[in-house]
Amino acid sequence: MIRHVVLFTWSPEATEEQKAAVAAELRELPGQIPEIRSYLLGPDAGINPGNHDFAVVADFDSEDDYRAYRDHPRHQAVIAEHIKPILATRAAVQFGC
Repeated sequence: MIRHVVLFTWSPEATEEQKAAVAAELRELPGQIPEIRSYLLGPDAGINPGNHDFAVVADFDSEDDYRAYRDHPRHQAVIAEHIKPILATRAAVQFGC
């Protein structure tokens, strides 16, 4: 299994509506990309200062399944249309479980 973890920090100009649109669009992806086995996402709980603003944790059966998700046109559209316009920083890792 491959686990994909991505963390976003939003730009100071990002609106609540834009942040909500990112979450809503990402929540649609499991129904559109069959290679996704598990998909969790949400804003930081605000417990510790200095954290990123938003996280996605996705599981895939194989590296090929992860690549199918990574390169899927709908996923790429969410990135281009909703994430990149409000993104300040991003961190990601993929690892085997």
